[in-house]
This record gives sequence, structure tokens and C-alpha cells, in this order.
Amino acid sequence: MTTSPLTLLDWRRRVFALYAEVRTSADPAEAHARWRAGRDALFATHPDSPLLPAARSSFTGLPVAAYDPAWRFEVEVDRDVEPARLEVPTGTDGVVPFDRIGVARLPGAGSLDVWWLGSYGGGVFVPVKDASAGRGTYGGGRYLLDTVKGADLGGEVGSGRLVLDLNFAYNPSCAYDPAWACPLAPPGNVLDVEVPVGEGVA
Repeated sequence: MTTSPLTLLDWRRRVFALYAEVRTSADPAEAHARWRAGRDALFATHPDSPLLPAARSSFTGLPVAAYDPAWRFEVEVDRDVEPARLEVPTGTDGVVPFDRIGVARLPGAGSLDVWWLGSYGGGVFVPVKDASAGRGTYGGGRYLLDTVKGADLGGEVGSGRLVLDLNFAYNPSCAYDPAWACPLAPPGNVLDVEVPVGEGVA
């Protein structure tokens, strides 16, 4: 859990900077390698690492699959959807509201609802739970975008497009520390296919 507001600020700055590198890189595979290395360093050394102390002492790196360009999509978000709202109880932020702002369709994989954080600051949130959940990946699903916390893969948002690269799917903090209560993937963010990339479980 958080050590202090200032260490959390440092964590957030580092995550924002890491994703800024991802968005500006011309090579998604190289960007993915930097992302892996950056997250490994944060998990291993930062006071706000979600790893429990016992896990941190033996940590050698997060279990992330090799980059596969077949799982990178840049898609237009379909805004012609029925309104929907999620109200998610969390351990640190109370009840967090999300409003569905569209659907992203990933050819050959399925569709994912795109959510907007309806509280202070706002941000796009796209969780994903695939057929490997509970076996090779975290049972509650993973996060793909969480822009209020820096996880932003890019896209021409002015024309309604987002980059949804499943190689960057990562576990929420509650996968490592049960003290966290995290928003998990709702039914509209479940894929029937197995996604063999992104972060898995150790």
C-alpha cells in the first residue's frame, strides 16, 4: 500500500513518463521492452510497489509474454451505444463511478467497452478479461488503459481512435496485495478468446 502521498506522486510520475515513451516510440516491440524493464524496476525498488515484502525479496521480474504484433489494434471507438454506468467500491477511493462512452471492436478477438471515470480528473478505462483468466492470467482480468493513472497507449483521439495493444495488458494491484480493492472487468470487457500476451501470473 501507499507509503506517503509524495512517494505515490513519484510512482505516478514514473508511470506517466514510461507510457509517454511508449506512445512516442516508432517501434511497438521496442516500446514494449522499455515498458517491461521500467515496470520491473518500479516493482523491485519503489516504496509504492504493490508487491508484498516477502514477494519483493525474491522478485526477478514480472511474467510478461514476448511481444506479438498480431495483438496490437488501433481502432475507432463506436460511440453509438446505450448508456451504462458502473459504480465500483474500492478500498482507497470509496465508490468509483464509470460511464460507458463506446465500444472498441478488435478484429478476430471480440469487443471491449470503453469507460470514462466519472469522478475528479476523469480518464479512459479499459479492462480486459480473456479465456485465460484464472489459469495463465489473473482471474479478475487485467487492465489495458487507465489514463488517469498514466496507462495510455495513444491513438488519434480527435478522430475517435485508440491504440489497444494487448501486449501491454497488466495486472491490477489487487493481484499482488489483497489489501487493494480494484475495479475488475465487467461483462462487456470479457473476450471469449485466449489472449497469450501481456502480463500473466507467476
